[in-house]
Amino acid sequence: MAQEMRESKMPLTRPFKELVQKRVRRDPAFREALLAEAINELLSGDFEVGKVILRDFINATIGFEKLAKATGAPSKSLMRMFSPKGNPSSRNLNAVISHLQKVNGLSLEVRSAS
Repeated sequence: MAQEMRESKMPLTRPFKELVQKRVRRDPAFREALLAEAINELLSGDFEVGKVILRDFINATIGFEKLAKATGAPSKSLMRMFSPKGNPSSRNLNAVISHLQKVNGLSLEVRSAS
């Protein structure tokens, strides 16, 4: 999925985003894989793709308003952080990822690929 996003210069269409959101809501394995993919992209250095996936994940799960209440960051600031030009601080990024794991009943861990 991330590779496809890197290769395509076309923005995602609304129907595709809606399809992803529906799948996230009904398929726990897909939801977990999507969050894991976002974090893998961030850790591998493809920050832009990681942010886009996280933004879609947030929109498909709890939304920015609930995330704002949980993290103490204004919703508009969170939306900007995960926009293409956004630059979230490590503190905000960690707070968001931690909360997303908690709310979705996930516990992701980092392992060496070697």
